[in-house]
Amino acid sequence: MEPRISLITLGARDMTREAAFYDALGWQRASGPEGVIAYDLLGQTLGLFGLEDLARDIGVPVETLGHGALTLAHNLGSRAEVDALLARAEAAGATILKSAQEVFWGGYHGYFADPEGHVWEIAHNPFSPLRRKDGAFRWEGYSEG
Repeated sequence: MEPRISLITLGARDMTREAAFYDALGWQRASGPEGVIAYDLLGQTLGLFGLEDLARDIGVPVETLGHGALTLAHNLGSRAEVDALLARAEAAGATILKSAQEVFWGGYHGYFADPEGHVWEIAHNPFSPLRRKDGAFRWEGYSEG
């Protein structure tokens, strides 16, 4: 069995505010079941689900869900794309936790928290390929020409 993550679900106290934030980033909504707002992540899906509904679905009190020590990462093809997405996130209501900067492993990254505190790392990793919508990989500086 091949390991994969196919769906990331964020519990949201205010679905309208969370959806408006991700819409403002320019992310494309995907079809999802009623009560879930879904975004296409090139082979995975990000789902927003009401926090109370998520707790009920799991069968635990909502207080147990809290915020764990988890970050989600969005890798981009260049430093300029990192800067642009961080600026767009801030304009949409994110809190910048760490401005974009060079990092010890040779990349470039920064962090933001969305309106409900979910933490995202926005990074350019020159050593990691990115998968395009057509399923092929793209490397920074590589031309298929």
